[in-house]
Amino acid sequence: MPAPSGAPVVLPAPAKINLYLHVLGRRADGYHDLDSLVMFADIGDTLTVSPAPDQEQPSLTLEGPFAAALAGEPPAGNLVIRAALALATQRQRPPAVAIALTKRLPVASGIGGGSADAAACLHALARLWRIPADDRAFLALAATLGADVPVCLAGRAAYFGGIGDRLDPAPPLPDCPALLVNPGVPVPTPAVFRARSGPFSQPGRLSAVPAGVQGLAAELARRHNDLTQGAISVAPVIAGVLAALEATAGCLLARLSGSGATCFALYPDSEAAARAANRLTATHPAWWVQPCRLVSDTTPAPSP
Repeated sequence: MPAPSGAPVVLPAPAKINLYLHVLGRRADGYHDLDSLVMFADIGDTLTVSPAPDQEQPSLTLEGPFAAALAGEPPAGNLVIRAALALATQRQRPPAVAIALTKRLPVASGIGGGSADAAACLHALARLWRIPADDRAFLALAATLGADVPVCLAGRAAYFGGIGDRLDPAPPLPDCPALLVNPGVPVPTPAVFRARSGPFSQPGRLSAVPAGVQGLAAELARRHNDLTQGAISVAPVIAGVLAALEATAGCLLARLSGSGATCFALYPDSEAAARAANRLTATHPAWWVQPCRLVSDTTPAPSP
């Protein structure tokens, strides 16, 4: 829905969770073909985009617990600014917008925070600039910004293949009580791929619709994240996070998301996830520990 003229657009940028991630092979261009099943958390960053007709370039202000991690980044390197400039260039219009980002998700943490922020920026600009959500050129732009941006732009549970540019709808998935844990160590994705070793995997797409969170956890246990050992070699503390999650009462599955360092665990109910969060917060106060629910649809609602 387009925003009223001059009104800011406020949108969530939810965390993206790779339930499994198989590396299928290395391409001639050096990138890897992937197969992954993605859901989204009901927590994340928040982006506010306002028209700023007196500006020639987009501006970005940062706040929130992880704002400092981005404060020293050159504006041209920020994915949100890149998204705004790219869409303005495509639409042949000035990028005269002011963007405010509340950064609640850890940076370089395997849960698509920057990609989700860029996707939210594209959605907000589409509303401000009256671009249809199904415009092909608009959708194609997401893939030029990063591997996770297309699935974050879609905002729904999906399989993604290739380098993230091929999306297929996921089967009906249950909402999942979950816990996200990050030990406070940024993990660069290129370093993890360089550290990855061993054979490549086959696709792991589900052959049946899982029954409840227990059924989904059982299906996922037969799959894996091929980047886990590479991520542990870059940040050994990840092994401790996984072990700590597995030791919590009620844990159905503990796994690395993406290239890390964020790990997630699934639980039978929200109470079990909350108890696990309390335990890990007490024993590892320096870790980012966040209970949440993984959901299949985070399509943004119209701004107020």
